[in-house]
Amino acid sequence: MDTSQNNIVTLFQQLGLESSESAIKDFCKRHYLPKEVLLEDAPFWTPAQRAFLKESLNADAQWAEVIDHLDISLRR
Repeated sequence: MDTSQNNIVTLFQQLGLESSESAIKDFCKRHYLPKEVLLEDAPFWTPAQRAFLKESLNADAQWAEVIDHLDISLRR
């Protein structure tokens, strides 16, 4: 059983992105998602990141809630 804590920091680590608080804020400032673009279809993801996001959301995996939070953060 995986007892690790899933939060925005660990999500960024899972995606291979800088996970400091300032790096996460900067990422969210630099990237924007229009309403009609799904998070996993954003052009700034690598194929591996896109696959992870899509699989996690489709399976309603333990990451889904944190991914939803990131999705909201990228829409202004």
